[in-house]
Amino acid sequence: MKLKIGGVPEHFNLPWRLAIQEGDLLDKNIALHWEDMGGGTGQMIKGLQNKTIDVAVLLTEGISRAILQGLDAKILQVYVTSPLHWGIHVPFDDKSIQETDELEGKTFAISREGSGSHLMSYVLADQKGWNIDKLKFNSVGDVYGGLWALENNEAQAFLWEKYTTQPFTELRKCRYIDEVVTPWPCFVIAVRTEIAEQYAEQLQLMLDIVNKRAKSIKENEFTPEILSWRYGLKIEDVSKWLSETEWNYDGAKFDKDFDYVIEYLLKLKLITPEEAKDYMRKLF
Repeated sequence: MKLKIGGVPEHFNLPWRLAIQEGDLLDKNIALHWEDMGGGTGQMIKGLQNKTIDVAVLLTEGISRAILQGLDAKILQVYVTSPLHWGIHVPFDDKSIQETDELEGKTFAISREGSGSHLMSYVLADQKGWNIDKLKFNSVGDVYGGLWALENNEAQAFLWEKYTTQPFTELRKCRYIDEVVTPWPCFVIAVRTEIAEQYAEQLQLMLDIVNKRAKSIKENEFTPEILSWRYGLKIEDVSKWLSETEWNYDGAKFDKDFDYVIEYLLKLKLITPEEAKDYMRKLF
């Protein structure tokens, strides 16, 4: 089985990178070509749609919405079972913004439509009681586009995983003021439907290998040093992140969490009741 897989170039995906680089998958005749996708979930959805990638490791809410809106793909399993901590970032020099409440009516930089930075802006607005119909967005491509938008007043807020942006806050590229936490398991593994049908057994073997590698990473006392070196993060930040993060070591199902995801997408008007019909069959 030879497949192309896309994922963000972030610490969550160390199990994949090591499983590929150290031959865990190749030993079982599974050849994966990894592609870093700095544009995040929106970019990976496009990749699945255009068949430039076969498998993607992407945000639960983003891929769920895309499939229900017609993307020909299936979710194989939840990958990271813990929630994602999205940092709320504002321009470093704009001292008029000190609290999240002051972002109502402001423009949010997002990587692209349907991305996590886009959908989580809705979650934040809902938690704050803002009118979600009045949210304003500027699509900027990736984390660097988001930082550029803040610096050039093309946006006043930008949501991104807070440990990934930590080095940028230290460089005064942006200012972290708070966080919004994903109210469900944050990452899933999805595959184009035709690949799912063609390689069911091999894909399950692939998942088993990656889940096992994730468990060894979680238990390895040297993991903070490895992550710090590979991703340019401070060791104390990595240690904290690792303590908050759990992968799906046993390939468990999280059906009730998907009920909540769909309920939330409906509430935020990000999918229609028609699209939500029979959602578990469509997603899996």
